[in-house]
Amino acid sequence: MKYLFGVLLLASMLFSCKQEAKVVPNKVQNWEKREVVKPVPDTLEMGTSYLSVYPQIYTKSEERRVNLTTTVSMRNPNVKATLYIDKIDYYNTKGDCIRKYISHPVFIRPMETVEIIIDHADNEGGTGANLIFQWYKETSASDPVFEAVMISTYGQMGLSFVTQDKRIK
Repeated sequence: MKYLFGVLLLASMLFSCKQEAKVVPNKVQNWEKREVVKPVPDTLEMGTSYLSVYPQIYTKSEERRVNLTTTVSMRNPNVKATLYIDKIDYYNTKGDCIRKYISHPVFIRPMETVEIIIDHADNEGGTGANLIFQWYKETSASDPVFEAVMISTYGQMGLSFVTQDKRIK
């Protein structure tokens, strides 16, 4: 079963993106400190979640867009169980995988929140960007919670809204 995790991880990395996506360091998180050094236990349940994000939105017309800062929160709602994430892929409006945030499995401690920031000036995702997370948990544990908060201010006007993940597998 230990080899099954390795095969699944390799397959997801090979087939998840049509093009070579770059691994992007996150200024907020040091992923190397979160690296899982022992194999993830083979008794864990695997899941996949989808999260829509909006680095840009239309305003007044199709020609005019507003850039937003996006905070992606990955939350472990379990008091005792650690969660493991082995894929965080970022797709643009056209469905192209444009970024991979991690290159190795990482952990999220019980009740911990880990964040990714998509900068206000980063409009590579467009108006219909999304993220795919592949994760592992103990069978009796709650699923992770993935949320995004988008915000921007222009003069005295402020825009903000939240999206929540949907488990797709």
